[in-house]
Amino acid sequence: MTNVRVTYDGEANAAYVYLDHPEVRQRVAHTYPCDPAKVGGMINLDFDKDGRLVGVEVLDADTKVPQYLLDAAERLDA
Repeated sequence: MTNVRVTYDGEANAAYVYLDHPEVRQRVAHTYPCDPAKVGGMINLDFDKDGRLVGVEVLDADTKVPQYLLDAAERLDA
């Protein structure tokens, strides 16, 4: 089983889902912004230098991310 780290900043209403190994944080080499008109908000995909997806940033998170995930997320605004 894999644990995925999720952080949430309520003030910014932004969530981040880390998909890299928890002990080896990969540097983001490229961010691909998804079309806000097509997804109804801003979602950024972060890739490492080898083109692997290492994280997903979700803005306006309280409308895009399931509430149970936000409740369980590590809070950055506390």
